Amino acid sequence: MMNGASTLEGYIPDIDATIVTRILDAGGTIVGKTHCEYFCFSGGSHTNATGPVHNPHKMGYSAGGSSSGSGVVVATGEVDMAIGGDQGGSIRMPGSWCGIYGMKGTHGLVPYTGVMPIEITLDHTGPMTATVRDNALLLEVLAGADGLDPRQYAPKVANYTEALGGGVKGLRIGVVREGFGHANSEGDVDAKVKAGAEMLRKLGATVDEISVPMHALGPAIWLPIAAEGGTEFMMKGNGMGTNWRGLYTTSLLDAHSAWKYRADELSDSLKITMLLGHYFTKHYRGHFYSKAQNLSRKLRAAYDQAFAKYDLLLMPTLPMKATPLPPPDAPRALYLQRAFEMIANTAPFDATGHPAMTLPCGMSDGLPIGLMLVGKHFEESTIYRAAAAFEGAGDWKKM
Repeated sequence: MMNGASTLEGYIPDIDATIVTRILDAGGTIVGKTHCEYFCFSGGSHTNATGPVHNPHKMGYSAGGSSSGSGVVVATGEVDMAIGGDQGGSIRMPGSWCGIYGMKGTHGLVPYTGVMPIEITLDHTGPMTATVRDNALLLEVLAGADGLDPRQYAPKVANYTEALGGGVKGLRIGVVREGFGHANSEGDVDAKVKAGAEMLRKLGATVDEISVPMHALGPAIWLPIAAEGGTEFMMKGNGMGTNWRGLYTTSLLDAHSAWKYRADELSDSLKITMLLGHYFTKHYRGHFYSKAQNLSRKLRAAYDQAFAKYDLLLMPTLPMKATPLPPPDAPRALYLQRAFEMIANTAPFDATGHPAMTLPCGMSDGLPIGLMLVGKHFEESTIYRAAAAFEGAGDWKKM
């Protein structure tokens, strides 16, 4: 397990993550490990220490990140299911660009014990699959308290596969206006997602355009938590940090601490994040992290206000289709742009902890487009209900 990083290459975990144990106990066969971004600090697929991961539909284009390899092996049929991590969208971003289903459950639903952490309040892990049924089936296996993860307060689990045949009749879906029309949004992406919303209307759902103005501020609220929190916890704290009760993987802590002596090897996307996080902490005493955590509760309340009237929220998973991989000699500005330009709709729900799933809703220029459904806390079954109905409406590649 190298987590995309040269500084961790050769590390062999001495324990299984809880989710690994659960997959094995349920009869799953683990066939391999996939590449991800350098310590997972990129939404592209170009920062891995061993080289870029290519889009399964179009060579030379990004597969999305940070769980890039997981998206590719599912899309190419090499595996039925894969695991991704999601702190800013890293299940949903490769899910969208690879044309598969990726679920970031409610924060704390799936135990994170034994998984490489970034920031405790943002850490999520979950299923990436080629079908909705496989996704729901894997989440049934993964979900539930393990008694070792402080991210888990009182997770509410369900038999998610039972929701798959429920259809969307009676469901109320709010199409969030602020999820469209970003400065970097592509017209074909917005159009395909709106067509997907119309499909759900034809299937029997009530679909309305709504406004959640605070959604536009979501990435700015998320950034200090990710930059300061990730720098202090994952990097300065050697992946374990302090001030939490749970299972500390001391072998990972020991192996990961080598980065301090090999910091020149870190990816530029991680370096710039750490410089920002350290600057905030040194000069502003953690003020922005603290303010962002306070504002994240207001952001959660803004979505919950919409959920008082609607069962699901809908928007594009990402504003644009997969972008070209930057060349090896790319200027730093392009390298960093390709790492962070796509997070506008995904990152806010890591800060608020709402469950969110990407489902493929069409192709354009040979590349997949993802539609994101967001639910109330611990209402993953409602998302699966709608996703299964949408999946059953036709071949997404022809939508």
